[in-house]
Amino acid sequence: MVHTYLNPESMSDYRIEKDSLGDVRVPQNALYGAQTQRAKDNFPISNLRFSRRFIQALGYIKDAAAQANNDLGLLEPEKAQAIRAVAQRVADGQFDAHFVLDIFQTGSGTSTNMNTNEVIANAATEELGGDRGSKMVHPNDHVNMSQSSNDVIPTAMHVSASIALHKELLPALRRLRDGFKAKAVAFDDVLKSGRTHLMDATPIRLGQEFAGYASQIEHGIRRVEQASTELQELALGGTAVGTGINRHIEFPERAINYLNEATGLSFKEAPNHFEAQAAKDGFVMASGALNTLAVSLLKIVNDIRHLSSGPTSGLSEIQLPAIQPGSSIMPGKVNPVMSEAMMMVCARVMGNHTTITIGGQHGNFELNVMMPVMAHAMLESIEILANGCDAFLKNCLEGIQANRARCQELLELNPSIATALNAAIGYDMASTVAKTAAKERRSVREVVKRMGLLSDEALDQYLNVRDMTEPGIPGS
Repeated sequence: MVHTYLNPESMSDYRIEKDSLGDVRVPQNALYGAQTQRAKDNFPISNLRFSRRFIQALGYIKDAAAQANNDLGLLEPEKAQAIRAVAQRVADGQFDAHFVLDIFQTGSGTSTNMNTNEVIANAATEELGGDRGSKMVHPNDHVNMSQSSNDVIPTAMHVSASIALHKELLPALRRLRDGFKAKAVAFDDVLKSGRTHLMDATPIRLGQEFAGYASQIEHGIRRVEQASTELQELALGGTAVGTGINRHIEFPERAINYLNEATGLSFKEAPNHFEAQAAKDGFVMASGALNTLAVSLLKIVNDIRHLSSGPTSGLSEIQLPAIQPGSSIMPGKVNPVMSEAMMMVCARVMGNHTTITIGGQHGNFELNVMMPVMAHAMLESIEILANGCDAFLKNCLEGIQANRARCQELLELNPSIATALNAAIGYDMASTVAKTAAKERRSVREVVKRMGLLSDEALDQYLNVRDMTEPGIPGS
């Protein structure tokens, strides 16, 4: 039987449902029930809702649980099949309009677990020919069998974050890394001034700079991969407080095996359910890897922003693609907008890490009570990092060009080139040369020749700029 489910918010007719506290008016067209409606009324705090990835994870979990309970003879096959069919549709996003609860709710996420249970129970009931709200398929007894909100929500946190990391962020990071590697090769012959403390330093190659950026991204990939391994441990099976009360001894292993089939990932039962439910340390660690990645990206895009500054009064060593006008008043102005967008992404990720860090501190006794906001912050960080990396690659990095003439112009005036003369004329005399070159805005070569310190042949030997970009002593 195929049903069309409309947006529950668009309906004005109501039905009466009951829970342990009494009667509740629920929109007639809503698949959720009394507990969801109470939570919806109790938490009108923001417009923030659980993301697609989190709802997908809940669908996978309820599907896996129904299969496991059916295998164990606890859930009759007809109801198990109906629950599974609807849970798969939840995972696919067909019922997202019925997930109506605010992120800022009960800290265990119980309301959202019940939202899931009620949506699946009502849709499964109708699949079996029953009436919505009749609980032919019961949200607690059947859909939530062998589970508790206290192990479902932390499991959904790990599953959703793992899927997002492996299917969104890590692929985007690999593409960005490869983009920087390509530019490192293309710019390997471009000699330019290095800079330390924002001041001119000894020469480098532009390709070396971009290779450094590629290495930062590579390190970020490894950190994210390492942190994601801690998310493989799932709380499912701990039920209320970690003891596993009211579930079959084989339930978690069977359910997690089905989760692995659905996701293509390698989850496993947490070796200690008390740790998995009372603490979210693995989640905090994974967020820490994202925070470090944000620091790396902010350094990179800020460098690119400064390297492209100008065009007449800045460094202007690289040229960014012009993708949009930069000013509402200054004609022809083009700004480093992709760098600025990524900087804001990084700032948001750092803020989300603070939220997750504070949330992780509130594992009180046997349960963490800030899980919804932690889940929201993590999934937002992953999403905006992945999208930001792809946008930066496409709209900025791939179109960057080296301004070779400008790099050469600034390099020739760089007094730090005198460092290469230390072995020939000593530090003190090289310092005099550098200061004179800077004061008179002359090249180091000009100053040395004027002072008669070295022959032309020796100058060529010591002031080979390409050699200065590699290990070794110039002139040796």
